[in-house]
Order: sequence, then C-alpha cells, then structure tokens
Amino acid sequence: MAYVQIRDVPDAIRDVLAARARENGQSLNMYLRDVVIREAAFVNNRDLIEEVASRRRPTGVTATDVLDALDAARERTDA
Repeated sequence: MAYVQIRDVPDAIRDVLAARARENGQSLNMYLRDVVIREAAFVNNRDLIEEVASRRRPTGVTATDVLDALDAARERTDA
C-alpha cells in the first residue's frame, strides 16, 4: 500500500476532520483513508454517467410534453 502525507492543513480543518472521525469511532488516519477511497470511487461513477449519457438517443419528448402528461393523468385521477 502507498503512504500519503498531507501538509499545511489549517488547524481548524484538522479539528473538524478529527471530530468527524471520533463521531464515526475511527482514528483520524482511518477516517481520512475512507474519505480518499470514497473520493476515488466518484471518478468511476462519473465515468459511468458519461458513458450512459453518450449512448442516450433523443426522444423528441419535451419538458412541456411531460408536464402536459402529468396534468392529464391528474385530471383522470381527480375524476
């Protein structure tokens, strides 16, 4: 495993992070490790979203069409 060191973190920020670690029952080191791992996972999520978006095909349906369909459905439900 790699070793990562962060320098020049303001004391107030370190205190906030340490408090969050305590709230989670973790050491500051383990809390920050989890934060880094979670952050890295977001890259995978963004890549997946971009891939899905690139496959999307236009439907021709507009926001107005959706709102009109909702209004019509509500009118049927109210009747």
